[in-house]
Amino acid sequence: MKLYCEVEVISRHLPALGLRNRGKGVRAVLSLCQQAPRTQPRPRAGGERGGPHPACLFISTLKDKRGTRYEANSSSLKGFLSAVRLAHRGCDVAVPLSTLTPVKTSEFEKFKTKMVITSKKDYPLSKNFPYSLEHLQTSYCGLVRVDMRMLCLKNLKKLDLSHNHIKKLPATIGDLIHLQDLNLNDNHLETFSVALCQSTLQKSLRSLDLSKNKIKALPVQFCQFRELTDLKLDDNELIRLPFKMGQLKSLRFLSAARNKLPFLPSEFKNLSLEYLDLFGNTFEPPKVLPVIKLQVPLTLLESSARTILYNRIPYGSHIIPFHLCQDLDTAKTCVCGKFCLSCFIQGTTTMNLHSVAHTVVLVDNMGGTEAPVISYFCSLACYVNSCDMLK
Repeated sequence: MKLYCEVEVISRHLPALGLRNRGKGVRAVLSLCQQAPRTQPRPRAGGERGGPHPACLFISTLKDKRGTRYEANSSSLKGFLSAVRLAHRGCDVAVPLSTLTPVKTSEFEKFKTKMVITSKKDYPLSKNFPYSLEHLQTSYCGLVRVDMRMLCLKNLKKLDLSHNHIKKLPATIGDLIHLQDLNLNDNHLETFSVALCQSTLQKSLRSLDLSKNKIKALPVQFCQFRELTDLKLDDNELIRLPFKMGQLKSLRFLSAARNKLPFLPSEFKNLSLEYLDLFGNTFEPPKVLPVIKLQVPLTLLESSARTILYNRIPYGSHIIPFHLCQDLDTAKTCVCGKFCLSCFIQGTTTMNLHSVAHTVVLVDNMGGTEAPVISYFCSLACYVNSCDMLK
């Protein structure tokens, strides 16, 4: 039996000689072996042969494939430890033991942490990806879906699926709890699912590249990626950004050039970016007259929704109907900080993008750095108090 691990061989004689061990482990294959005797043992009285041959630990590294034999003593794996304990006691080991043979180079490949594949001919079809991978790139491989074998790589931190033909992402990508960098550049994605936004990626994802796809809109739940620092949305078909963009407090680099954005959401002004690129969008000039959707008195639905959101009362589909949860998730935020569902005043104004980003790419060929921002007001009083901002 074999255990793939990092091994550090420590000599107890070194301290006595005034030497210290380096304390650095190396990738190795640790085997529990049983070496065949050189001579046939003599049978004991009564026709019985001698006891079982002593087992040993056999350590093989990439530089020493033939390996070095040691007396069996311990292991971190429970089953391996049990076998070693039996061998140390001189008992029969009830598991298959490896023979003393040199280790193949392919066995050390299982410790790979990075794999880059950039052509179809190099894509593995008959064997799995090394389980220890932390960085996997499979670009220009003609993939039309995410290979489910990738979702078994629990140590994966960076996944690059750029330049393929992927149309849909499985929700199980959210099970890669250590994933920090996801590159989906140049695929055929049309949507980004709510399930992914609500997965464990909320806590792990730092960088996301969705550029050169066919995405028209991102769900409001997208703003739950609170640890996201780098977001690329260039060359899509976006007609709007999530109106709760301001909740992406960790975001520092945002690129959404060459889309179809007519305006920016009101919470966009809450961002604090280092780099912003909105070049080539179809920004519309601010409207002179606001859109008024006020109702007096407020409906029961509007009043209840505002109360729930203002007091941060927990809600879910197990408490109220699902469509009401969607209404609450998409509620607008007034400039005063209160919420409104379907009763509001909507106005637009311009914002200098340097107020939210240190470095700004010009939004057009005329050298402009301003963009229209849509704002919501929960009452006429809020609108009047903010009229100077809307001029």
